[in-house]
Amino acid sequence: MTLVQLTASGLRKDFNRRPVFSDISFQLRPGQTLAVAGRNGSGKSTLLKIVASLLSPTAGTVTLTVGGNEVPARWMFRHIGMVAPYLHLYEEFTALENLSLIDRIRGAAHTAAEYEKLLAMVSLERRKHDVVRTFSSGMKQRLKYALAWMERPGLLLLDEPRTNLDADGISMVRSLFEEQRRDGIVIVATNEEDDAVMCDDTIEISAPRRGGMPPPAGEGS
Repeated sequence: MTLVQLTASGLRKDFNRRPVFSDISFQLRPGQTLAVAGRNGSGKSTLLKIVASLLSPTAGTVTLTVGGNEVPARWMFRHIGMVAPYLHLYEEFTALENLSLIDRIRGAAHTAAEYEKLLAMVSLERRKHDVVRTFSSGMKQRLKYALAWMERPGLLLLDEPRTNLDADGISMVRSLFEEQRRDGIVIVATNEEDDAVMCDDTIEISAPRRGGMPPPAGEGS
């Protein structure tokens, strides 16, 4: 893994001229972890999408450097792994096919043995040839972790990381979290205290006080 550094400066996001959050800044280096907390609708998921370059901020900047070089937004996905409820899998394909397809989209080329190791890591090795639409919600969440871990990313973003997971799945997440923090960065968006206490620091998002309708579903959580 190449060492990364993440800097967020003065981030603000508005939806339909309604402020969701404003003036969020932080800097993270390898080995550092951050929890993003806040009530439902405060903008936790929105913040992670901005960090991942899936959304543009209304104001402010996000800078990811790798080996001292700034990464253009269009290439940030190569250095980021993300697990979130709103990320979709290719349900008509098998678990192995999902790994292979995402690998090719990212422009990488892992071996079949590496795919199998990833699936074993998330306890899906026995279901590798099954189409994903036959998976339970917890199994789909496990597959998302395999996909996020495939490039051994410098930055790991976890939005509600224990969604649909049983006790064994939660233990798996904790193990990956500890592995990532050895030389990478982790940001966790959560309302679960057990998730937040794993992190070094916590930022609490509270939307600016202003009237108006809430942001569209899934955009301000």
